[in-house]
Amino acid sequence: MKRKVLVGVTGGIAAYKSCYLVSALVKLGCDVHVLMTDHAREFVSAMTFETLSHNPVITNMFRQDREWEVEHVSLAKSAEVVVVAPATANFIGKIANGIADDMLTTTYLASKAPKIICPAMNTAMYTDEVFQANLDKVASTGARILSPVSGRLACGDVGVGKMVEPDEIAAAVKDALALNLDYLGKRVLVTAGATVEEIDGVRYLSNHSSGKMGAAIAERFADRGATVTLVAGNMTVRPADNIAEVVSVKSTHDMFEAVTSRAPLMDYVVMAAAPADYTPVKTYSQKVKSDALTLELKKTEDIAAAVGRKKGANTKLVIFSAETNDLIENAKGKLERKNADLVVANDVTKEGAGFGVDTNIVTMIDRAGGVYPYEKMSKIEVADAILDRLKGL
Repeated sequence: MKRKVLVGVTGGIAAYKSCYLVSALVKLGCDVHVLMTDHAREFVSAMTFETLSHNPVITNMFRQDREWEVEHVSLAKSAEVVVVAPATANFIGKIANGIADDMLTTTYLASKAPKIICPAMNTAMYTDEVFQANLDKVASTGARILSPVSGRLACGDVGVGKMVEPDEIAAAVKDALALNLDYLGKRVLVTAGATVEEIDGVRYLSNHSSGKMGAAIAERFADRGATVTLVAGNMTVRPADNIAEVVSVKSTHDMFEAVTSRAPLMDYVVMAAAPADYTPVKTYSQKVKSDALTLELKKTEDIAAAVGRKKGANTKLVIFSAETNDLIENAKGKLERKNADLVVANDVTKEGAGFGVDTNIVTMIDRAGGVYPYEKMSKIEVADAILDRLKGL
């Protein structure tokens, strides 16, 4: 039996990408029904979606040929997933405040199915405080938010606001339908982001880590049933709303304390953060004003090694190894020194595998000596690959 998916399309230029999404979902064997707002029809015709989905497209609450059953209730009851792509600021504002004035909003609010929201808009609109408050309200209802990515927008600006690619949305729909809870009952700690080591009142040492990889791992563990604690340094992404505990830290020492105090209770510890390796021996409370400033640095605590020394037989430790040369040799060395169970290595000099991007190219190595290279994937896909690999350890 085909799984019924409702795809809501609102009035944004990214509506053309929803054509690819519908096609991808049909190829997955889904029974796809498209609901369009009036503004969406200014960008893509209903006929296009009817051709791709092989189903009538619904655009009007007051069709004369509708079936006797109240249609938005009928669709809401039968849908197994509701995805809105693109989701404009207008649509998100409406559902955040319970406004149902068209077929899409009424169906969305009437449905109890898992919901996936894919915002797309101008950067200024996306970062607006009122919009972010609305988005938080929507996320608090349990909807999964696939945050937009950065790039050149239709308006000519460059910044965050581009809708995620259709393949990523299709993968999220597939996950929602599968309901794969293979980590149900497991306790997981994930670190993400960069730590900050203060120099003076305005300066600090840090690195380029965005936290995207760790955030993706935490999200997928939670999606697959785990109770997740995310220890977060400086991150450019917002943690998923299904994470049980988010612990915000600043320095490497703060992260060390947060992780080592919680690790003994965990089934899995995943060290995806990029803590600073060095910290100043001397710091200054005020801004240093001089022609030259010489810093003496000392090593920070090795968090992964501390976890590896104390972890029990039932705790699996995953570490990351970001390298610029001798990838496999260096990664294997870290695996042994830190008593880890799996190392995820990547060459940050490769295009699509460095800091701040939405993809990664990794090689996983386990304690048995297995070496598993992967092609370039989205970070959500890498996260799932890590979880899949862990199941075999």
